[in-house]
This record gives sequence, structure tokens and C-alpha cells, in this order.
Amino acid sequence: MLGLFFGKEPWFRAKRFGYGAGLPFKWQGWVTLAVYLLAMTGLGLLADNDQAIPTIATVALMLIITSIFVVIVRNHTEGGWKWRGL
Repeated sequence: MLGLFFGKEPWFRAKRFGYGAGLPFKWQGWVTLAVYLLAMTGLGLLADNDQAIPTIATVALMLIITSIFVVIVRNHTEGGWKWRGL
């Protein structure tokens, strides 16, 4: 099952205009996006819960998770990340 996540096939469409990735078009991309959104929501709720974890720790964890997400999306975008103009 994990082999499906370690392949090099694209999960995200390239943006039509601009730089970066668009929406996912494979289930692995949707799962990756959902896990990222759940992690950000969970950290936000923990930070809002009477300082369950310090704010600086929450921000640090959010930055780490976001950087991991960006690397995964970049590696699995069809055509790679490059500027696409008019």
C-alpha cells in the first residue's frame, strides 16, 4: 500500500497560469491534501485551547508540516513547477 505513495507519477495538475500546482487529480493527491488540512486544523484548535501548546511551537510545527507538504506536491506535479504565462 505504501508503494502507491512512493512512486513518481503525478498526483497534481500543473497550474494553467502562474507558478506551482493546481488541484489533485489522483486519490493520492486528495489524501495528501486532506491530511495536510486536518493537520493544520488540529494544530489551530490545539493552539486555541487555552495554550495547550505554546504559540511558538504551534507556528514551528505548522511551518514544518507546510514545508513537507510543498515538497511532496512539487515532486508529484505533472510537468513540474515552472512559470506558465499567457
